[in-house]
Amino acid sequence: MRKEYNKLIRDEIPRIIRENGRECAIETMQDAEYRRALLEKLIEEANEVAEADPHKLAVELADLYEVIDATMAAHGLEREVVLAEQRKRRVERGGFEKRLRLLWTE
Repeated sequence: MRKEYNKLIRDEIPRIIRENGRECAIETMQDAEYRRALLEKLIEEANEVAEADPHKLAVELADLYEVIDATMAAHGLEREVVLAEQRKRRVERGGFEKRLRLLWTE
């Protein structure tokens, strides 16, 4: 029975599918479509992190990091540039160490 996906997958997934005795169809995306698919994949992976049980959290975070790395590469962003922005924002706005929840403002 055919199941439709139409989503970005990891490079070795077609081989894994075929090794399991199944068939699949793939195509290579153009740059703009690939960048858009990566952004969609970020949301998908972030949702999987949010729903992960504690035993699977490291695996789901690893998947999220993989998509982040691919997104940076697709947009020509160097990791150090992004990490510098992270440090800058932490200095300017803080991190999450204090575990603060905003209840209201006026």
